[in-house]
Amino acid sequence: MDFIMQGVGYFHKGGFVMYILLLCSIFVISIAIERVFYFSKADSGRKFADNFYRLMVNNKIEEAKKLAAQTKGDLAMLLHSGMTRTDNNFKIAAFFEIQSGISLAKFRSRLYYLNVIVTMAPLLGLLGTISGMISAFSIFNVQEGQAHAITGGVGEALIATAMGLCVAVVSLIIHAYFTQRVDNIVTDMEQSFSLVEAYRNRGDSDASA
Repeated sequence: MDFIMQGVGYFHKGGFVMYILLLCSIFVISIAIERVFYFSKADSGRKFADNFYRLMVNNKIEEAKKLAAQTKGDLAMLLHSGMTRTDNNFKIAAFFEIQSGISLAKFRSRLYYLNVIVTMAPLLGLLGTISGMISAFSIFNVQEGQAHAITGGVGEALIATAMGLCVAVVSLIIHAYFTQRVDNIVTDMEQSFSLVEAYRNRGDSDASA
């Protein structure tokens, strides 16, 4: 309990900027939670992409179709749609390009805000520190016998910088994690789409022959 009360005391000593940083931290955590739920629903996973790749390479087309049909997520849905369309006018490359672009835009949604907070949080902390140091070094505190007021004021002012750095670090970690997952999804899409396009083109060539 004493630790919590001490933390609350430090928070108040950090100045008005601490409230802005608190809102930023809540916003970051909210984005992280929302993205976790979205990725769990829309990401088919690397295991699916690896299994699909092995089936296609071994020419087990029907098993690959069945795997895509039984797996949740955007990649599985797109692959199943591309492999089951039978109309001759269907341009699979254009279909994959457009639909994957829409899917990736949804995966990247809100990650930009994390990038903004990574840059903004330390600046807000620095602003709070500068504001606190201005107060600490004001003419009213530089009187004889009040040196402790100056040093104490500087120490309190640095709390805002520490808070800003903490928020930026957490935001950076979350942003890096989801960015890496998006990069993996892009790689899986490119690999899987190329196999399906080759399969479709081979089928069209056999049909025309």
